[in-house]
Amino acid sequence: MKNDIHPEYHETSIRCACGNVIEVGSTKKDIRVEICSACHPFFTGKQKLIDTAGRIERFRRKYEKFQKQENTTQ
Repeated sequence: MKNDIHPEYHETSIRCACGNVIEVGSTKKDIRVEICSACHPFFTGKQKLIDTAGRIERFRRKYEKFQKQENTTQ
């Protein structure tokens, strides 16, 4: 490996807007983020579940009359 071409490696802390602090190693000295695993809905279990089957049924009901018209004209 070549000397003097690699960036400095620091022990740093990642600070989230929610107040959570995570200690890591990085080439940056200070890292600030808006959302982390402590406050993200996926990790906290507070995410909203989307009923995809219901959405498909609504789509089919909405365009059912167009399909019937197409079948009668053929």
